[in-house]
Amino acid sequence: MTIGIIIAVVVVLLVIVYISLYNGLIKARTYVQESWSQIDVQLKRRNDLIPNLIETVKGYSHYEQSTLQKVTELRNQLINTPSGDHQQAMAVSDQLSNTLKSIFAVGEAYPDLKADQEYSRLMEELTNTENKIAYSRQLYNSSVASLNMKLQSFPSNIVGSMHHFQQADYLEVPEEEKTAPKVSFDK
Repeated sequence: MTIGIIIAVVVVLLVIVYISLYNGLIKARTYVQESWSQIDVQLKRRNDLIPNLIETVKGYSHYEQSTLQKVTELRNQLINTPSGDHQQAMAVSDQLSNTLKSIFAVGEAYPDLKADQEYSRLMEELTNTENKIAYSRQLYNSSVASLNMKLQSFPSNIVGSMHHFQQADYLEVPEEEKTAPKVSFDK
């Protein structure tokens, strides 16, 4: 009788541990999905701001058409990137961010444009959105780290493999952004 009770208690404890580990993995995977969704929301917001920015800049900078065209092309490429291809979306997003810096520089070249309230408002919104994208990327990578640690740690790795959980990929920084810029004061 006592052995039966001990076995029943052990089985109940194992079931509770199993359920807890499984739910922890589900929670971690959901955080990864949610954090990617936050990136997606910010990318959409930036994509919605870009046409207004381009129209505002067009009126001031007639010979900056190649920059504006590049921004439009990258925006369309980002919109058409498959939703599950996070690395491709971030690669195009990084290119778009770099090209948007050129538009920020256009404002410096055109004092009238820099003084335009619509341009200033759009620049501020884009800057805030770029900051939110950077924060969302950090959150995504943190969520990925949490999920991957659970999938590599005992005993949750056993539960994860039983239910075919997969490790998530980190968002990588492009190689060109890893190198330090060269600063020279020589003339």
